Amino acid sequence: MQSKVRKLRTFFNYGKKSKIKTGAEYINMLRVLMIGDIVGRPGRTIIREKLLYIKDKYEVDYVIANGENAAGGNGITEKIAQELFISGIDFLTMGNHVWDNKDVFNFIETENRMIRPANYPIAPGKGYQTVEIKKGPILGIINISGRTFMPPLDCPFRTADAIIEQISSITKIIIVDFHAEATSEKIAMGWYLDGRVSLVAGTHTHVQTADEKILPNGTAYITDVGMTGPIDSVLGIKKESVINKFINQLPVRFEVAKGPAELNGIIVDIDELTGKALAIKRIKETMGN
Repeated sequence: MQSKVRKLRTFFNYGKKSKIKTGAEYINMLRVLMIGDIVGRPGRTIIREKLLYIKDKYEVDYVIANGENAAGGNGITEKIAQELFISGIDFLTMGNHVWDNKDVFNFIETENRMIRPANYPIAPGKGYQTVEIKKGPILGIINISGRTFMPPLDCPFRTADAIIEQISSITKIIIVDFHAEATSEKIAMGWYLDGRVSLVAGTHTHVQTADEKILPNGTAYITDVGMTGPIDSVLGIKKESVINKFINQLPVRFEVAKGPAELNGIIVDIDELTGKALAIKRIKETMGN
């Protein structure tokens, strides 16, 4: 989709473009929507029913979503990935559940619109990708996994360094999905990459945080984008099962909850020339609204 020449706006002035008479200069601005972890059928349903409306409402240029829980809460299949692309998602990132559904091994090597955490030592698929937006800029997308309370993968900080060094000569617009558990590790990554990437967005915990900001050197940051899945649940899972697990400490089969869903995400405006973030806004859309 063609990026638009837009007038620089105040921080939360989103929605349909309006010509504000402030004398602010026009800039080439890329507007990216990043969607939090899609959980099971309820998450896919709200994507299918609301995404095109959201893209139109906010005039979004490019959509990235975390899809590691899209297939019944665990992993992804090729059929589901194609369903999400047809629904309006341009690119999928993953996380520690990337390998849970074995169908992923049948298409992850050839699907250029999906990446998995780059700091797996040896794994199929790609950990980063550069994509050329039609009649617009080149966009770099990186997926890395944290190590605190997570599988002991290669160092995410050194992995990010190596990838940024490779792609910074191609594009200044770089988006990082940091799939991690610990808020401290995510915050540290934001500060570590400030000024070298356009956005550091945390995923994995399924709870949207209220700490979105532009860091001093121009990197947009949020600790967790949130979850796209059933509202009446515990992180997308049937609440009764999770409660019983906490009370009884016995093995429980987790199932994705049913019922109304919500979509959590962020919208980030990026200066195409410098790669620096201009604004970041949290969004939440629910079924029926």
